[in-house]
Amino acid sequence: MVAFRLSAVILLVLVYLVLPPFCLGIRSFGTSFIYGGDRMEMGLEGSFRFAEAPDYRNGAECSVSPNREFVTWKDPSLVHVAMTLDSEYLRGSIAAVHSVLKHGSCPENVFFHFVAAEFDPASPRVLTQLVRSTFPSLNFKVYIFREDNVINRISPAVRQALENPLNYARNYLGDMLDHCIERIIYLDTDVVVVDDIQKLWDIKLSGSRVIGAPEYCHANFTRYFTDDFWSDPLLSRVFSSKEPCYFNTGVMVMDLVRWRKGNYRKKIENWMELQKKKRIYDLGSLPPFLLVFAGNVEAIEHRWNQHGLGGDNLKGNCRSLHPGPVSLLHWSGKGKPWVRLDDKNPCPVDLLWAPYDLYKPYNYEKRGKVQALSFSSTWIVHYSYLL
Repeated sequence: MVAFRLSAVILLVLVYLVLPPFCLGIRSFGTSFIYGGDRMEMGLEGSFRFAEAPDYRNGAECSVSPNREFVTWKDPSLVHVAMTLDSEYLRGSIAAVHSVLKHGSCPENVFFHFVAAEFDPASPRVLTQLVRSTFPSLNFKVYIFREDNVINRISPAVRQALENPLNYARNYLGDMLDHCIERIIYLDTDVVVVDDIQKLWDIKLSGSRVIGAPEYCHANFTRYFTDDFWSDPLLSRVFSSKEPCYFNTGVMVMDLVRWRKGNYRKKIENWMELQKKKRIYDLGSLPPFLLVFAGNVEAIEHRWNQHGLGGDNLKGNCRSLHPGPVSLLHWSGKGKPWVRLDDKNPCPVDLLWAPYDLYKPYNYEKRGKVQALSFSSTWIVHYSYLL
């Protein structure tokens, strides 16, 4: 029996070494953890507690890989989603994953690629255990992000949270993910998806475009860069040959083949290095993306990024939904829904995030009370739609 197991291990290693183009990945399935007599997820000294999510399964119309233990990245049925994973925003990440699974037509076909910081207070191993036990059937892989890749390129921003090295992990997806993964949906951790993620995945990137995102061409583009930038004729010329439109990097469809071929990681790093020498913007990871891609983005319907729900970067004041249909809600800005809910001072939009929260102290009885709060007729319509 020992000899058989050893032979099996050697065979798997040989398959990996000899046949790398097939890009095999292992599906990560969950295990149970017992703490204090209850089945729960263990975090940093037991401080993270999440209820197990419902077991969302594919419908009859979904194509499924015949091998449930191994999956090839080339499997056309897979939808690849990338997110960061850290102790500060873990509650948001769990809610975001829950929302994707709940509204997905083929939830078993969604493969999550989580990027965890090397020196997070909760180790990548602990974060992995939390995800596994919260979503026992989830297909996912955790990548360790080495912060020294970017730490020396980060400049002070208007809000300290924007200086977190993990905010820049999206720049390195093309390097971290297996090169057989040709396409990815990147999502921030402060979003909930209230539509089928397959619809976003199916969006085509025309021509040579590398990313797709909702664009806002009537935004005041000048405010994203300093006077030193606009007064420099060489720097401001970057936008002279195209119409620059604002887009939020918290929701992007990315063609990783074109990303790697065009060496866009290096192009973004070049702007970050210039920022260290001459301050040309005040925000964090967004402006370098605008400098490289603004004016050459595949425009996606605005419904896929109802951003700004966290308020501005300094005060985080309450904001309402934009007019029109909603497929994704994004709490970009200072205010995060889980913080305002815990403080018992939520904004109306925060109550749209609450049904996806799996944090244990926020139980279903409290959710029932939330539904009984007074809303205007507009909020009642939106809340019913999202449920």
